[in-house]
Amino acid sequence: MIRIMQYGAISADEIFARNESELDVSDIVTEIIADVRKNGDAALMAYAKKFDKADITALEVSQEEIDEAFASVEPEFLEILREAAANIRAFHENQVRQGFRMERADGVIMGQKITPIEKAGLYVPGGTAAYPSTVLMDSIPAKIAGCKEICIATPPSANGKINPVILAAAKIAGVDRIFKMGGAQAIAALAYGTESVPKVDKIVGPGNAFVAEAKRQVFGRVSIDMIAGPSDILVIADGKSNPAYVAADLLSQAEHDKMATAVLVTDSMALALQVQAEIEKQLAALPREEIARASIENNGKIIVAEDFEDVLAVANEIAPEHLELCVDDPFAYLDKVQNAGSVFLGRHCPEALGDYFAGPNHTLPTAGTARFSSPLSVDDFIKKTQFTYYTPEALAEVGRKVAYFAEKEGLRAHARSAVIRLEGEK
Repeated sequence: MIRIMQYGAISADEIFARNESELDVSDIVTEIIADVRKNGDAALMAYAKKFDKADITALEVSQEEIDEAFASVEPEFLEILREAAANIRAFHENQVRQGFRMERADGVIMGQKITPIEKAGLYVPGGTAAYPSTVLMDSIPAKIAGCKEICIATPPSANGKINPVILAAAKIAGVDRIFKMGGAQAIAALAYGTESVPKVDKIVGPGNAFVAEAKRQVFGRVSIDMIAGPSDILVIADGKSNPAYVAADLLSQAEHDKMATAVLVTDSMALALQVQAEIEKQLAALPREEIARASIENNGKIIVAEDFEDVLAVANEIAPEHLELCVDDPFAYLDKVQNAGSVFLGRHCPEALGDYFAGPNHTLPTAGTARFSSPLSVDDFIKKTQFTYYTPEALAEVGRKVAYFAEKEGLRAHARSAVIRLEGEK
């Protein structure tokens, strides 16, 4: 059963304790990366056999496989995928940046130009579920940014094929290439390249502990979006909230993973008790009850505070991946939310809208990292390059100042590079 905690009556350490995995996979991942770097495609095929029980002879998904998969998906679901893709595209098109150019009266020109990352690698998890939503959320911003090549890595089923809904989503999103590979080995292949897999410039997308550790280890060789942990949700709800709705929203994240975290923060003990009972009732009907129950019992909590000022303080300290504001006037509180990946406003806006359909991205900062990081966006697939131009006259005005500054840092050659031009002009 989910725990109820009274804010202020127990220690802050217990209130704000985070679920942190003790699983250390760094050595295993290091070995896998080294193997892929050395043996390329052969290593990837061997890992597909070992971990996915799949015998594959070609890593890249063929156009024939994509077309066959697309034809097998229900037309109704294809239409939903297209509508979701349109919503995601419409939202992310608002994120497109423009460069700028500044020209001063003395002839100095400065500015910034925007260039898309050339090759993006997107990791799409497999395992206990298929995630066509991740395909759309990760590839559409990359497409809008102007990436020349978008590659997906996703683990195959035991039959050596990719789930048809993954391939259908990839086709709708305009993904260029798809590879049958999962886990740390997929991240290694995208980072270093193999005979079949191109080396990319950035890797994005969620995954298990092995994928997260592999992203950590290849960072610097390539860019990454974030080190994602288990999913989490925090629901802020007042006493007028429907306990069945709140319980359902908490369980929507609990069913992801035994390590997921679901938290309710409220100023109503009556609601807390109702939600506690409702969670037990709804758990019994879930196909993934075992996973959701482990998440709720080990990591879930209901925090009861005296007033909404404390409720918001708790939420900002936890800095959730997903934050629901289940109140009558959620916009009155929106500006008071300082730390959250994505905010869902009102009593009729379940987090699942964001997972699949509404448009804002669902690849979000987890484990409290919303304090300093942001959702995946078009910005993740661009580079910003500065430029500067000075005329001889403009340099003459400031060259001695630049040299003086450089001398203060003990960098004589820096100073000389400015002064030599002033002397040359004379």
